[in-house]
Amino acid sequence: MTSLDADDWLRTLAGDRADIDRSSTAEKVADKLRASVLGGEIRPGQQLNEKALGDALRVSRNTLREAFRLLTHERLLVHEYSKGVFVRKPTWQDIADLYAARRVIECGAARVYPRATDEAKRAVGAAVDNAVEAATRGDWTAVGTYNIKFHQALTALAGSSRLNEEAERLLAELRLAFHLMDDPKRFHEAYLPLNVEIAAHLEKGATQQAVAALESYFETAEHQLVTALRGE
Repeated sequence: MTSLDADDWLRTLAGDRADIDRSSTAEKVADKLRASVLGGEIRPGQQLNEKALGDALRVSRNTLREAFRLLTHERLLVHEYSKGVFVRKPTWQDIADLYAARRVIECGAARVYPRATDEAKRAVGAAVDNAVEAATRGDWTAVGTYNIKFHQALTALAGSSRLNEEAERLLAELRLAFHLMDDPKRFHEAYLPLNVEIAAHLEKGATQQAVAALESYFETAEHQLVTALRGE
């Protein structure tokens, strides 16, 4: 990430500072930073400048440090002694563990699609449509963002705020792994048709086929990421 990109990212955060008033908690700051990870704006290995972030969000150093602590617990950040706080680089072991959790959460949520709200169902289709549109204009970073939104929408089918929160944490870790892949187009291009297939199965009420396609998706994606991070 160039210094110009970093400045743009800080300006974006500064524009959101109205959402964080004096009564805000470190959890809200952590939510903002996690959203930046999910949106692809923060990358693995990037150092987080405490003063710059504090100025952008207009929060105290203590509040920011507590937010860092929360995100370190979520495995999104790492504190390096005498150096500072950095965005964590996931390992292949992290990927294997993430996919073990995702299989339970997302496949389980997909199974209840027939009972999901119309709003939740529309969100699944909208994420796929937006990803396809982004692909047509060649914005593969945006495709990665909509891929994350698609899997968030799958989890939301279950109608559980607790599962949604857990999925957000898991997918934020996964988004960091996406950044470690050299070519976003080559990585995401293969998975977009699978998302389209899964959404189509769900819309037709073919829940078992959708779950089978999702399980196949996970197996392929996990293998690709683990292989890349192990340097094989």
